[in-house]
Amino acid sequence: MRNMVAKKESDDEKELKEVDESLEEEETTVLVEVPEEEPTLDDLPGVGPATAEKLREAGFDDLLGIAVMSPSALADAAELGEAVSAKIINGAKKLANIGGFISGGALLEKRSEVLKVTTGSVALDELFGGGFETQAICEVYGEFGSGKTQIGHQLAVNTIMPVSEGGLDGEVFYIDTEDTFRPERISQMARGNGLDPDAVLERIHVARAYNSAHQMLLVDEIKRMSKNIEVKMVIVDSLTSHFRAEYLGRGKLAERQQKLNKHLKELKQLADVNNALVLVTNQVHSKPDAMWGDPTKPIGGHIVGHASTFRLYLRKSKAGRRIGRLVDSPNLPEGEAIFHVTEDGIRD
Repeated sequence: MRNMVAKKESDDEKELKEVDESLEEEETTVLVEVPEEEPTLDDLPGVGPATAEKLREAGFDDLLGIAVMSPSALADAAELGEAVSAKIINGAKKLANIGGFISGGALLEKRSEVLKVTTGSVALDELFGGGFETQAICEVYGEFGSGKTQIGHQLAVNTIMPVSEGGLDGEVFYIDTEDTFRPERISQMARGNGLDPDAVLERIHVARAYNSAHQMLLVDEIKRMSKNIEVKMVIVDSLTSHFRAEYLGRGKLAERQQKLNKHLKELKQLADVNNALVLVTNQVHSKPDAMWGDPTKPIGGHIVGHASTFRLYLRKSKAGRRIGRLVDSPNLPEGEAIFHVTEDGIRD
């Protein structure tokens, strides 16, 4: 009997020893998590090398971009059949990380990535809470001579400055629809900021858009070039000029607005992906039947108004002054700022 008890105690001690050794091993074992590789176009079911290459040539480099497309839009863009496009989109939806809900605190932390570029005017910067911010579309509208293009030129120069000096330290893309871009003016403003004019001009990429279709294609070209260039600002001067000239009458209004909406969505995507600022200038029209208030209204209607993150209305004043009124913002109050357009650029 004593032998049996002793044997049982010995077995128990042995088991305890094994457990202790196991725990020690667990404590000293370092687990290394190997991150899973994100799926690519080549991982889509039924997509061979030739189809994947077609998708890349059409500008689709990630699964999320495909997952949010409609079959007809993907078929037109990549020259595929609509049935094939539908299968590809369904496959992309299953593989892509389409995101989800996050807390307000997490979103606030994410917004710490947003940068701000100075305008050169303290009053105008204060109106925008420290400057024009990235990941946003800012619309500047007003009648001719109010300073829209001048602000575009000034922000193009300031974007190239280091972040510590109120810039974004990146490249600028300027889509010119009205032939108003002047390198001479850029040189003046660069000298006013103490910068080398030639170095500044080298980092501003300008393209003249000859019609609305060309204007939209240039956005696709910026997407392609952004793979190798750090895009920090895209300027469209002006946004509605070609659309206004090409789509005449009420019969063309719906088509015009649809194209404008698509154009603005692509610009916003550029801003989000590259943490860049998109600045668009806009023309205005006058409402002769307005009995009270300002009859000046921006072109583009509600489509442009809803797509723009910030809207700045410019007016001319006496003694060369300009008045900028912040008309719309998701987080800032309405207000006005007075600034001047000088030889050195935008100043108080």
